[in-house]
Amino acid sequence: MRYYSIHEFSKLINRTPQTLRNWDKSGKLKPHHTGSNGYRYYSHDQLKEVLGIKETSQKVVGYCRVSSNKQKDDLQRQVENMKKYLESLNVEYEIIQDIGSGINYKKKGLRQLIKMINNKEVDKIVVFHKDRLLRFGFELVEYMANLNGCEIEVLDSTEKTDEQELVEDLIQIVTVFSCRLQGKRANKTRKLVDELIEENEELLNDKVNKRDVETK
Repeated sequence: MRYYSIHEFSKLINRTPQTLRNWDKSGKLKPHHTGSNGYRYYSHDQLKEVLGIKETSQKVVGYCRVSSNKQKDDLQRQVENMKKYLESLNVEYEIIQDIGSGINYKKKGLRQLIKMINNKEVDKIVVFHKDRLLRFGFELVEYMANLNGCEIEVLDSTEKTDEQELVEDLIQIVTVFSCRLQGKRANKTRKLVDELIEENEELLNDKVNKRDVETK
């Protein structure tokens, strides 16, 4: 179950934190619990209640994605592992599959998922990693989901270093744009891509080595 601070909750229901404090005093809406720090926290079920979202028509959706057709075997493994996890929850579920870049917003499965969110048909979305949903824009989709009473569960929330994120983001961007070019121009662009990747890998290695030396 996800919990929201008073400021997060107030934004999602389009009210002020002071309104929530007043509701707490009057008994209209008590926080789910108060932390050891004295802060109020509200549950995802309370969010759905305030937004008037019914449970009966909702379900859990597992979203699985790979970048290309060459990774279909990986996609199948994702789907099988997702099935095992969702079945362990003993809930009604659906699995949406996508093949396409993490910065491609026109993927059929992604559009279907967003439509279901807007129609308030989804109680929870499950992904293995944040970038399986989107390389850029995950927080925006998560905010949209929360507004519609849907939470996003990320099974592997291991944080990457800033350097790793930067290199992977750059590779994604230049790869997508280079694939749109043709002929001699494409060859020239791919050469620039390779050089950029090599330079960024060297930069990443230099920073890692420098950090190792400083920690010794």
